[in-house]
Amino acid sequence: MRVIVSVINDLTTDQRVHKVCTTLHSMGYKVTLIGRLQRKSLKLDPRRYYTHRMSLWFETGPLFYATFQFRLFCFLLFHKTDLLVANDLDTLLPNYLISLLKRIPLVYDTHELFCEVPELQANPGKKKIWKRVERWIFPKLKRVFTVNDSIAKIYAEEYKVPIKVVRNMPRAAFSAFELPPATRVEYDLPLDKKIVLLQGAGINIDRGAEEAVLAMKYLEDVLLLIIGDGDVIPLLKEMSGKPGLTGKIRFIPKLPFAELKRCTQLADLGLTLDKDTNINYRYSLPNKLFDYILAGVPVIASNLVEVRNIVDQYQIGCIIPDHDPKTLARVISTSLENTGQLKIWKENTKLAAGNCCWENEEKVLIGVYEPFLKKKSF
Repeated sequence: MRVIVSVINDLTTDQRVHKVCTTLHSMGYKVTLIGRLQRKSLKLDPRRYYTHRMSLWFETGPLFYATFQFRLFCFLLFHKTDLLVANDLDTLLPNYLISLLKRIPLVYDTHELFCEVPELQANPGKKKIWKRVERWIFPKLKRVFTVNDSIAKIYAEEYKVPIKVVRNMPRAAFSAFELPPATRVEYDLPLDKKIVLLQGAGINIDRGAEEAVLAMKYLEDVLLLIIGDGDVIPLLKEMSGKPGLTGKIRFIPKLPFAELKRCTQLADLGLTLDKDTNINYRYSLPNKLFDYILAGVPVIASNLVEVRNIVDQYQIGCIIPDHDPKTLARVISTSLENTGQLKIWKENTKLAAGNCCWENEEKVLIGVYEPFLKKKSF
C-alpha cells in the first residue's frame, strides 16, 4: 500500500510528520515523504521511509508558494500511490485535485488554525486567498486530524466535519542511548550557571522570545539558551549584545531530532511563552512542551488553555501571569531558588512522559489508516 505524505518544510525538524511516516511504515505502508530543499537546509538523517526534497527557484513570497503548488501537483500526478496525506493548508490544494483525478483517498492533517497565523493576519489579501481554498475543500474532506481538542472543536463547528485529535507528542521509547549523553562542555556552556532553555523550529513574533531575552537583565548566574530558528532570531541576537545582556544569552542553530533531545536534557528550566495575540496561538499546544517533559525539564509557560491543562494536570511547572520581562525574571528566579519544588516538578515529568507520548496518540492514527490496508489485501 503506497502513500505519499506532503509537507511544505524541509523535513529536517518536523517531528510530527516524521512520527506519522514512521507509524505508517511500521504498519506496512510504503511511505514517500515529500518536502522542499532550502539553501540552509541541514543534511537529512537516514530514515526508514523514502524522502524527496524539491529544490525550488524561490524560497519565500508568492512565487515560492505558486511554484511549490505546481511542483507538488506534478510530483503527485506522475507518481503512483494508493493514498495521499496532506499536512496543513499549503499542501492541501494539489493533494485534493490529485485525489479527484486519480480517485484515491485523501487524509488531511492540519497542525494549526492556518488562516489565523500572525503572518496572514498582517496580510488580509493573502489570508483571503488561503481562506477561500480552505472553505472550498475542507467541507468535502472525510478524514481529518488536528493537534488538540480546541482546534478540533473550532474546525468541526465551522465546517461540520468530524475531526480526530492526535497530539504532537514524542515517543516514550525514544532513547538518548542512540547517542552518548550530552555535556555542557560539548556545547561550550558554562558549568557554574543555571540554564533556561527556549527551543523551537519557529521562534517567531509573539512567541515570547524577546521578553525572555529582556528578562535576563534581572537575572544573575543564569544563562538563556536559545536553540532553533525563526523570524526573530536576528533581532534576538542584536538585543543580546546590549548593556546588561552581554554574555547572558547563547544561540545554537536548529538541531536534528536526536541531538536536540540530548541538548534539552542540559536545561534546568524550559520556556514555552507563546502569547495570546491571535486565535491560532491561543489554542496552540507547542511541541517544545512535550520535548521538555520527555527530557525531564520543568516548564515555565504562558497562560494558554491547552498548555495550562498539561502543566496543571501533571504539576510540572508554573504559569506566568503576564509577559512583562520583570515578571518573567521573578518567576524564573523563584523557580530556580526553590530547589524542593523544582525537584517535585522534575519528578512529575516522569509520569507526564509516560502518558504524553506518541505511543498513545498513534492509536488514533492506526484506527484510521488500518482499514485501507485491509481493503488493499483483498
